[in-house]
Amino acid sequence: MTTHHATTASTTASTTASSTTTAAVVRTAGGPEAIDLVTLPAPVAGPGEVVVEVELAGVNPVDLATRSGFFHDIGVVPAGTPVGLGWEVVGTVSGTGTRVAALLPGLDRPVGGYADRVVVPGSDLAVVPDALSSEEAATLPLNGLTAAQLVDLAGDGAGRSLLVTGAAGAVGYYVLLLARASGFAITGLARQGDEELVARTGARLVTTLEGQQRRYDVVIDTAALVDPALDAVADGGTYLGVLPAVKPGGRPGITVDAVSVVPDGARLADLLRRTVAGELPARVAGVLPLADAAEAHRALEQGGVRGRYLLRP
Repeated sequence: MTTHHATTASTTASTTASSTTTAAVVRTAGGPEAIDLVTLPAPVAGPGEVVVEVELAGVNPVDLATRSGFFHDIGVVPAGTPVGLGWEVVGTVSGTGTRVAALLPGLDRPVGGYADRVVVPGSDLAVVPDALSSEEAATLPLNGLTAAQLVDLAGDGAGRSLLVTGAAGAVGYYVLLLARASGFAITGLARQGDEELVARTGARLVTTLEGQQRRYDVVIDTAALVDPALDAVADGGTYLGVLPAVKPGGRPGITVDAVSVVPDGARLADLLRRTVAGELPARVAGVLPLADAAEAHRALEQGGVRGRYLLRP
């Protein structure tokens, strides 16, 4: 990771630490080495917003896609625009010390969760229960809210079958647990070595869709397989994808939709409570300094990570 000190007309040699913030951004898409650690003016909260002093930020596949240029290539992020990485944080509200978790959505923004301070709308915050560690809480905002909103879109599960691709991944695993609670008969697509993990959700495991004759009322495609997953949907059924990946085209007789996760402080608070109750296990792969964000990206790119890497500013 390279270190770069951004300068502006308002930044001078006399600038104090309290008037600046450190953030990891991508200026030119590329490999993990494209992540720059920059110094910027400190964020200022507007009406209805608060400044959160970040304790931990989650590292997610969407961050790798942003850094590598996927969203530049499809025209979501303008070329040459510095983009802040990170979609989820746990930290304390500046001035009160209240420990909170939050989802920070968006692709084209100068600062994301990979920072020591961020501005968050108050309605997007969830207070972290005392019984939950910051590490556990930091794995929930993006994965938990994405899973919950997918299951909401799937509708009533009573008497219906559901297949989740990427069932051992962070989002897919939560989808299985939440879908089971909603009454779906659940099946998870995952690797052979993930049998025990998927079995904990009560799901039936399949390790391939090739040669499968069974069709499902709902397929939630967290692995973004697209065509094989679409082929597994029964006539009159529903395919659900996860944005910001590209939404697939329609198929006759099949409803195609996708979730673009949105902040929801109240829903996140419920997910945190359910984690305390043991209903949604938190999985942490490791904690690294913010300066080692590139190392976290390299580890995640190697695949097979079961849990979230977290960055500590």
